[in-house]
Amino acid sequence: MSENEAVVTAPRVSVVVPTYNEAANLPHVFALLPEDLHEVIVVDGRSTDGTIETAKVLRPDVKIVLQNRRGKGNAMACGFAAVTGDVIVMLDADGSAHPGEIERYVAALTAGAHFAKGSRFIAGGGSTDITRLRKVGNWGLNLVANVLFGTRYTDLCYGYNAFWTQCLQVLELDPSGESKDEKRWGDGFEIETLINTRIAKSKLTITEVPSFEHPRIHGESNLNTFRDGFRVLTALVVERLRKPVRVPVRIPVQAVHATRHGVAPVVAPVVDIAAVEQTLRNAPAPVPAADVLTPAEQVPVVIDLTDARRHASTR
Repeated sequence: MSENEAVVTAPRVSVVVPTYNEAANLPHVFALLPEDLHEVIVVDGRSTDGTIETAKVLRPDVKIVLQNRRGKGNAMACGFAAVTGDVIVMLDADGSAHPGEIERYVAALTAGAHFAKGSRFIAGGGSTDITRLRKVGNWGLNLVANVLFGTRYTDLCYGYNAFWTQCLQVLELDPSGESKDEKRWGDGFEIETLINTRIAKSKLTITEVPSFEHPRIHGESNLNTFRDGFRVLTALVVERLRKPVRVPVRIPVQAVHATRHGVAPVVAPVVDIAAVEQTLRNAPAPVPAADVLTPAEQVPVVIDLTDARRHASTR
């Protein structure tokens, strides 16, 4: 082994997927997930379109978690609390982030980083979804973050990230409390900003990973450019005044070699969409659990893989 290599553990990867009415998108997303994942955790915000039932049909071993409040931030906090793996990957359920890139994020972590930050604005990254207004807003917020926290982020508001599970102790996200239809500070789209700034303030090692963002396949985004942009700006100010958490975060050492000289591009796995479709056709109709959806919320699950096939063939 050369001096540029480190011996690290082969991590158990946990993928956390927040959902709210994403039943039509899950067939595509799940079909592209790597086969060797430790667990897939779907954190649902009380969907009414059969998202939970679809997830169970597509992946019988999926772990379902119900968030106790509203918002993406609360969903992520609830999902993180259920993780049993070594590495956490944050993955959106709308098809905008390609699951084939997960290997790239894990490679960055096993090369020595505590936090693998996805970026659409470095070599190898890109987006066919971001609008000019959102791009300008992201640039401005990114600049503010780098000035306030001494970071070199290129894409503050992108939500495709991965980190060692032990980093949760510096994030201090709180999923506790009774189930209520409310949103507290940190429960919204500012979650990425909270994570990015708290990681930076804790002096952990950060590696940016190139990522390509695709348009949402079905449905509409819950993101509001101005409202959520203001929440991100507020989060930057609040986090700048907040005392950082600095505790030792150890990267497991054992077994696997990884170079510390960058991360090689990863080719997405070839997915047999026809096989996935056949599995869905042969699967018994799911029976929703009473503690997951009320009878009024239960709706027939209709899974159409036409768009998924077409979308996958273009990537």
